[in-house]
Amino acid sequence: MTDYDAIDFSPLDQFSGDEVVTHSPVRDIRLPSGRVLALITLDNGRDHTRPNTLGPATLKELGDTLTALATRAAAGEIHAVGITGKQYILAAGADLSDVSKVPSREAAKLIAQRGHQVLGRLSELGVPSFAFVNGLALGGGVEIALNSTYRTVDASAAAIALPEVFLGIIPGWGGSYLLPNLIGIEKALEVVISNPLKQNRTLKPRQAYELGMFDAIFSPANFLEESLIWADGVIGGAIRVERKNEPGKIERLTKWPIAIKMARGMLESRIGTVPRSPYVALELLDKAKGGTKAEGFAREDDALADLVVGDQFAASMYAFDLVQKRAKRPVGAPDKTLAKKVTKVGVIGAGLMASQFALLFVRKLRVPVLITDIDQARVDKGVAHIHEEIGKLEAKGRLDADAANQLRGLVTGTTDKSQYADCDFVIEAVFEEVGVKQQVFAEIEAIVADDAILATNTSSLSVTEIGSKLAHPERLVGFHFFNPVAVMPLIEVVKTEATSHAALATAFVVAKGLGKNAVLTADAPGFVVNRLLAKVMGEAARAVYEGTPLLTVEKAFAPLGLPMTPFQLIDLVGWKVAAHVQDTMAHAFPDRFFASENFHKLAELSEIVEKDKNGRVTGWTKAAEKVLKPAVGTTPVAEAEILRRVQDGLAQEIRIMLDDEVVPEVQDIDLCLILGAGWPFIDGGASPYLDREGASERVFGATFHNPPIRGVGD
Repeated sequence: MTDYDAIDFSPLDQFSGDEVVTHSPVRDIRLPSGRVLALITLDNGRDHTRPNTLGPATLKELGDTLTALATRAAAGEIHAVGITGKQYILAAGADLSDVSKVPSREAAKLIAQRGHQVLGRLSELGVPSFAFVNGLALGGGVEIALNSTYRTVDASAAAIALPEVFLGIIPGWGGSYLLPNLIGIEKALEVVISNPLKQNRTLKPRQAYELGMFDAIFSPANFLEESLIWADGVIGGAIRVERKNEPGKIERLTKWPIAIKMARGMLESRIGTVPRSPYVALELLDKAKGGTKAEGFAREDDALADLVVGDQFAASMYAFDLVQKRAKRPVGAPDKTLAKKVTKVGVIGAGLMASQFALLFVRKLRVPVLITDIDQARVDKGVAHIHEEIGKLEAKGRLDADAANQLRGLVTGTTDKSQYADCDFVIEAVFEEVGVKQQVFAEIEAIVADDAILATNTSSLSVTEIGSKLAHPERLVGFHFFNPVAVMPLIEVVKTEATSHAALATAFVVAKGLGKNAVLTADAPGFVVNRLLAKVMGEAARAVYEGTPLLTVEKAFAPLGLPMTPFQLIDLVGWKVAAHVQDTMAHAFPDRFFASENFHKLAELSEIVEKDKNGRVTGWTKAAEKVLKPAVGTTPVAEAEILRRVQDGLAQEIRIMLDDEVVPEVQDIDLCLILGAGWPFIDGGASPYLDREGASERVFGATFHNPPIRGVGD
């Protein structure tokens, strides 16, 4: 058993220099019964946009506070201890900037042990402890609650989650042991592993309560008051806390190992075996079914220390910084005061993509949105689809009846393009062909005001060419969404040589209003994401046409850690779209990109690949094999060679893109890949991965990052 109080934590002091300390002031609350509850309120002195975090100095102060309260409890001065947070926030977890600075495994282990020492005291005060989770609680914030004797949650709290696996680590301050022993293994697997791997999904308070993570849930109007009254009832015995999964009620002999086995199979199928943290978390959850809390905490200490000093956590912190900071301050964006105020949006088209655009614009901007198409039937179908989607949001409780009706009233359709005259921002969602886009913009330009902004959603065509027949090409900007439009967080904002600052500024302001992250890119073939995905898909296709079995090709890409294998991705985006993008890239750069006429032949088939129940590709359909048979060569390539080709091809392409100033810096390429292609945090995007794998050195004799982004090792 680890004696945390005997450990010298002074080496952690060096990491607290830049820490925004979350203080832990205490006030005594006299409860209705006359008992006294000492209430700690975590507060870093900043507003809600700067959440409380738990760095070394914060933990030291909180530890001292809890020690003093234990003394008061022993003297009979207080009957309980409560802990809550400043307005809207309990805590957003550990201060990751501190964690990422550790110089050794020993220092990393001290961080884990310090958290256990301090938060563990919440269950060792001699009186009951209550966590009143009044707002956002992530990571260590949730672990504060788990270490407490009882827990309540505000029904309006922004999010509840243990997101550590998403960042390449594990819940290391009690979460991996305490949670499964509180709510059972199946639910704990969902919170600790499944949700973080679903683009870092969080829980709403009601969901967390229903999982059993909290003992009571109260409305925000009187959350603290009701929590205190409830706590008084618990202390006095008038309220008995019933937990479905109390230690004696959790089935461990059969369900636990079966759940672990199924989770392992799911992980291997979905993400392969490269990411470390999900499997480390799985091991901790497995072992949590037996042994003592002290043993569970000791396992967390070692696991967290091992992961914090590794390459995957270092890359995750690089990615985290890109998403949290760089994405919010786009490089190259003009002053937002130059942006045109958007009071009405026009969408050219009424198909599925156009409907997705219209729904997003009306939901986020709350301005009139007008759609059009070649006949009234298509327009009516598009408007009906949008109204139906609004109805679904209302049914799910994400919109109230008044808001839903307001949104429906803001969406209209027409075949009369003169109604576009007062639109400030018009985006097209028509067929991916230059002539078609030129034609629709020519019609609209003649109708809208001279300063109206025109936006194209092209995925790979030249924005310059699309605008070449406009009277005012300076008003045109690329505004490339990713599918599904409502979910994917990236918009590539494409600037031509003619694009005005006003058009560009408007695009960035609109993107932000839509809740998206915008990255500036030059008007180059494929822009960023599709250019690099075309390299990945092209190398996969090249290997197939050389005679390599399909599953060998799919397995070769596993070390990249991408959310989908190449042919799974092609099947998702559509074979016609993939064929078009490959043609565009091969036409632009014939020496570096692979395209085949067989892409188009395959695209004519209704089904091309077969998949298992998890969506993984298992083989070609018979129809596809018939198309491929005469086209495939007899020189199959080994997995290692395919992977090397992809790594070197990506390194070469990224280096060329930087030399050609497609984006300002390599960080922008990584940001695009993370947000637009789901490139894993544990890679940090592509460039840190390519540096670590030696591809950068092989291709251009240097690295994208100097020094390369690596863990600190032992």
